[in-house]
Amino acid sequence: MSLILALDQGTTSSRAILFDESSSIIASAQKEFEQIYPQAGWVEHDPREIWSSQIQVAHRALSQAGLQAKDIAAIGITNQRETTLLWNRKTGEPVHNAIVWQDRRTSSMCDEYKQAGHAELIQQKTGLVIDAYFAGSKLRWLLDNVPGARKSAEAGELAFGTVDSWLLWNLTNGAIHVTDVTNASRTMLFNIETGDWDDELLELFHIPRSVLPEVKSSSEVYCETAAGVFDSPIQAAGIAGDQQSALFGQNCYEHGMAKNTYGTGCFMLMNIGRKAALSKHKLLTTVAWRTGGQTEYAFEGSVFIAGAVVQWLRDGLGIIKSSPEIEELASRVPDSGGTFLVPAFAGLGAPHWDQYARGTIVGITRGTNASHIARAALEGIAFQSADVLDVMKDDSGIPINELRVDGGASANNLLMQIQADLLQAPVVRPKNVETTALGAAYLAGLAVGYWKTRDDIRHAWQVDRIFEPQKSADEALNLRKRWKDALERAKNWER
Repeated sequence: MSLILALDQGTTSSRAILFDESSSIIASAQKEFEQIYPQAGWVEHDPREIWSSQIQVAHRALSQAGLQAKDIAAIGITNQRETTLLWNRKTGEPVHNAIVWQDRRTSSMCDEYKQAGHAELIQQKTGLVIDAYFAGSKLRWLLDNVPGARKSAEAGELAFGTVDSWLLWNLTNGAIHVTDVTNASRTMLFNIETGDWDDELLELFHIPRSVLPEVKSSSEVYCETAAGVFDSPIQAAGIAGDQQSALFGQNCYEHGMAKNTYGTGCFMLMNIGRKAALSKHKLLTTVAWRTGGQTEYAFEGSVFIAGAVVQWLRDGLGIIKSSPEIEELASRVPDSGGTFLVPAFAGLGAPHWDQYARGTIVGITRGTNASHIARAALEGIAFQSADVLDVMKDDSGIPINELRVDGGASANNLLMQIQADLLQAPVVRPKNVETTALGAAYLAGLAVGYWKTRDDIRHAWQVDRIFEPQKSADEALNLRKRWKDALERAKNWER
């Protein structure tokens, strides 16, 4: 038996999934790891725990399937993006905890760059808006604030990477320091037109080029794993940031196809083809992937808090004991009773880009109960996604015939129905919703000939359910008007 091993390193857990040629899951394993909050708005991970949890689940998945490394055709890696790591090249030891994509400590730094007039330059070169979300400002913070870090970096002693680079470094015992174009395009340091690190941006962020990884395509053989990592070497052959990987896994290979991933955050991407068009509505232009020497691009709208609002209802408020319980709780009421929950716990992403917004619940009356709050939380996820799709359609000039969905919360039938109602378009859920891991598997498999072409992959993609709109267009419009009122009350709260 020959399989593909996908390493899916996410924000709250590390997973490993084994796929066969028909895209079926043969075995999987998952391990959560600690979320570290040093102060308000700061989020960190222990890099050692990222690595240890990821290699543990890889071994566990192999053990579950009764397989050895020789049975694996290739490894594909997909990862939480923008999360920033810095480590010593000689010892492999991190100089600090990883700064997570959700972290807001560099908000004031980003404000300074905006006030200095650098926004247009950065968007033209990177396709991004200036925001603490991206890795560039986080890396500068590490170099400026970790004692001795800048001096060591300038001496060539430190290595920067997003999580994919960290995993590959450890899989090879430090033999390679690489990333792929999708992850590089999330740093604010990478020129998406030239396909390389940009000297002008490196100077602007005071980043020495010596810390940066080599940029590779998303589908090629990068290396073999080092002795002792597995019982025999395995080729690592695919890398993509989690959202680009999901776009690939959803078979969105044609111009205008869009997907939304419902995870910790909510991320909508639309394939815009081989030209890096820029958005008029503060959407991001990002590298979708580079395969066979050809780069393709995508528009992206990021909702910072999606599934995380359900975790908050569970861990913060205690109104549910497990995340899946929210569907039953929210289904006890026909609507939210006029309650709106804006889950701006870490600011607002596209198309608002308000890093000072904060979470808000409005419309509460004496009759509001836990079910109304639960339903408002689900609606808050769907409202944010609908806002993104509106501007995506406007920027691309392409009507959306359907939205393909994946991620853990896409299993929530009520949420998917709410989404279809608000979009007034079909929401299509595939049978295999593990499309983030699947995309990485596809990229790795194509590199080693496990799948010959994208057509081989298309044949394996199957629909589980299509959610058609049940509300009228007028009902949806009225709900979205009230949502916009609630949004205004959440914006600019911290300033």
